[in-house]
Parts: sequence; structure tokens; C-alpha cells
Amino acid sequence: MEEKKKKKVDFNIIKNDPTDGHGGFGVGTLSLDNVTPVIIDVDAGEATIEVGAMHARSPVEKGIKFLPNKDEVPNGKPYWLIWVTIDRKEGGPYYAGVTACEMTVDREIRRGYKSLPEHVNRMDKSIKRQIIVDHMDEKSKEVLAEFLKNHDAGMWERSEEQLKSDLQAK
Repeated sequence: MEEKKKKKVDFNIIKNDPTDGHGGFGVGTLSLDNVTPVIIDVDAGEATIEVGAMHARSPVEKGIKFLPNKDEVPNGKPYWLIWVTIDRKEGGPYYAGVTACEMTVDREIRRGYKSLPEHVNRMDKSIKRQIIVDHMDEKSKEVLAEFLKNHDAGMWERSEEQLKSDLQAK
């Protein structure tokens, strides 16, 4: 019996700007090429890159009807959806924008909680190079910090001090 090998998913690294220099259509638009969603399973203490989360199609989200009121999903399992934006500086790529959004899922009743406007706004803020992770629980901050460090220590080292201090990682 063959074991299925888990395909290693990587962060998207910025491609060349398709609008570079010509000033025509598309100038001033934000590109999603350099944004990667990471989902943290709070109970398990695990973080994974879930590209499907870009369109609310990650394994965690599939088959779940999301409600805007957290009280309607009292037994929801907690997750964080983290929008990670990669940019380049002289030394190489780094984690430029990192924002976290709360989400809960109750598989038994096939319902969950998430604020769609918050998810969209946080993705936008990540693209705009903002760090918004201070509202996360301490365990999840540690999980995210370790995940980012282990994924690419160089990108972690080149990242802004705000990200490291907000995740209380040294």
C-alpha cells in the first residue's frame, strides 16, 4: 500500500511586476501573487499553508456554512486564518505583511463563524504591509512564529522587528 506524499506548499514569492514601466491598465492595483494564507489549528497547535483559503476553499472551510454571529456556533473549534504577504528587500524576500483573522468551525452541525468583511480587510492590510497579530492568543502566536522561522529562517531574519515583537519571538 503506497503512502501518499504530502505536497510541500511554499509561500508565493513576488514575480516581476506585469505593469512595470508602461503605466497602462492595471497600474495601482494590488496583486495577490505574493499573498499566502496560513491556517492555525489552535487546539492542535499546528500551522499549515492552505492556498484554498484564498477563496474560502481550504479543507477547514469546505462544507461549512459560515455565520456572522459567533454565538450561533457555541461549540466551534478555533482557528486563525493568517494572511502572509512576501516582499523583497536588498537582502532577499521577507514577511512584509502578516494579519490574523479569527474563525471557528463546528463540523458536527456544519456551521462556523467568521467575519467576511474582517477577512477581506485583513487580507488588504497584509497586502499593504501591515502587521496585525497582537490580538491572537499566546499559544497561536508561538505556533505562527515557529512556523515562519522554520519555513524560511532568512525571511524571518529580514522581517520587521514589529512582527517579531508582536509575536514575542526573539
